[in-house]
Amino acid sequence: MATQLKSRMECSAEEWAARLDLAAAYRIFAHLGWCESIYNHITLRVPGTDDHFLINPFGLLWDEVTASNLVKIDGEGNKLGDNPYPVNLAGFVQHSVFHKRLPHAHAIVHTHTPDTMAVCATEGGLQASNFYSCFFAGGIGYHDFEGITVRAEEGERLIANVGEHSVLMLKNHGPVVMGRTIHEMFLKYYMLQRACEIQVKTAAMGAPILVSDEVIATHQRDGNKTLTDAFGKLDFEAWTRKIDTLDPSWRN
Repeated sequence: MATQLKSRMECSAEEWAARLDLAAAYRIFAHLGWCESIYNHITLRVPGTDDHFLINPFGLLWDEVTASNLVKIDGEGNKLGDNPYPVNLAGFVQHSVFHKRLPHAHAIVHTHTPDTMAVCATEGGLQASNFYSCFFAGGIGYHDFEGITVRAEEGERLIANVGEHSVLMLKNHGPVVMGRTIHEMFLKYYMLQRACEIQVKTAAMGAPILVSDEVIATHQRDGNKTLTDAFGKLDFEAWTRKIDTLDPSWRN
């Protein structure tokens, strides 16, 4: 059983709310199969701070993460407080540069799902061949594989390659998805995961039908009408209700 560390009374109400959101995100991702053993990360900025973040305890499966055992760290990945769990710095080196440099990187997820990794390992990356992928056309950055992201000097190239986008496909590796809110990040990732799943299945059947630039523009224009501060909120709340019915221990 994972150790429970904090109570609601030991941190601000804002931080506790952020902990609940992030713990829910880990459980939702785990329920949907978007996790890789004890690896990969979802990170979230602590409200009211510039350089304090919450991250999963290294060594726990994502369905063991709770609001109280999330680890609070600073912008360099140093633990804040007496949480006994270690932090996988190989993951936060990558996340920290985005959190520090990009105003839209409040919540960040990096995964190794087979379908997203397959697209990252394919020449040309994500193709505008399905309903979901058309939303991302022209809105994804790509970064050449340099090995495990543990070197701070790679950060400048990551920033240059993501540009103003909120999705960065690490070639031969996996995606990084960012959001201004945790529910925005979730729905963007949901859509990207679907886009990659469909692309992989389509490739197994034959040559894809690519969508024209004109139709992509119309598709994105109409889709952008939903890009409000509440983008993804109803989806996140619905999946939170789902995991509550399965195991509400994430709230501890």
